[in-house]
Amino acid sequence: MKKVLSVFGTRPEAVKMLPLVKKIEQTPGLQSIVCITAQHREMLDQVMNIFDVKANYDLNVMKPGQTLTSITAAVLTGLEPILQECQPDIVLVHGDTTTSFVAALAAFYQQIPVGHIEAGLRTFDRYSPFPEEVNRTMTGKLATYHFAPTSTNVANLAAESITENVYLTGNTVIDALLSIVRGDYAFKSPALQKLDLQSGRVILMTAHRRENLGQPMRNIFEAVLNIVNTYRDVRVIYPVHKNPAVLNLAHEILGKHDRIHLIEPLDVDDMHNLMAQCHLILTDSGGIQEEAPSLGKPVLVLRTETERPEAVEAGTVKVVGVEKDIIIAEASKLLNDENAHSAMAKAVNPYGDGKACERIVEVLATQL
Repeated sequence: MKKVLSVFGTRPEAVKMLPLVKKIEQTPGLQSIVCITAQHREMLDQVMNIFDVKANYDLNVMKPGQTLTSITAAVLTGLEPILQECQPDIVLVHGDTTTSFVAALAAFYQQIPVGHIEAGLRTFDRYSPFPEEVNRTMTGKLATYHFAPTSTNVANLAAESITENVYLTGNTVIDALLSIVRGDYAFKSPALQKLDLQSGRVILMTAHRRENLGQPMRNIFEAVLNIVNTYRDVRVIYPVHKNPAVLNLAHEILGKHDRIHLIEPLDVDDMHNLMAQCHLILTDSGGIQEEAPSLGKPVLVLRTETERPEAVEAGTVKVVGVEKDIIIAEASKLLNDENAHSAMAKAVNPYGDGKACERIVEVLATQL
């Protein structure tokens, strides 16, 4: 039996890794071992429960006021004895979190091969997103196997002279999405249960990125308030991140409007099914840019760049930045012009067919 140790620590990682973990569990000749760092605790636990996966190891590193340095140190020292104990044949990490980079580094120190899921994404700006751009670049340097979602990601790796053991797989988030969204879905969130999502047009918003804190976030919130005041049939649902810098500002600017619903963060089931029922998405998230095309939902990205240019090229995503007037103008185009909305909604998803996990597991089963 080949031992495959999957390490992740945040909810976005878990959403994309757990379908792969389940596929590994079902594959003869592979033994799945799971270590969570709990870089994010509560939201990570929700996803683990939904996918019915139990961690073999839990570092539980999350602390109040944690810094990138403290997370890095805790994960690096915490993983060393685990790697020495279970001696995996490969360590799988995902994407661009601090957990991913540090887990790859810990595995390298033990001379254990690393498989990088969602390899090759780049903005080519080391400080945006921060620290993700450097995290994923360094993980790519440490990895032995590179599982790239798109041909653009493969090309990015090649430009860095990473050409061996690179596999074009599609994105595992599509595997997760297709297993979760259902036409007869009943929301678990009490806040969503109270809302009639069929009445009027719903804009789903997420905003939490580190580089958007401060004035950019204020610009975003003021733009959203203007949009809701302009379009009387529009409501905004905003699952607000727990970060006080986001939470406090959201309630200050948006909290008093009766058609803006500031709600608790949603578990992955509720979030994906809410995406399926909304009219338009405003987000600074990375994963939503990949998920929304499968659901036919236009996405306006509240950032100045994206490491997911494929969706922009396909026409389903548009980067609108963080300036108030531009956000208002771009959202208004989609709310005023049904043809413009339809053109984005019907664009082809460039991120795959829902068989990424199958392709990755085939490599693990034959190459380890």
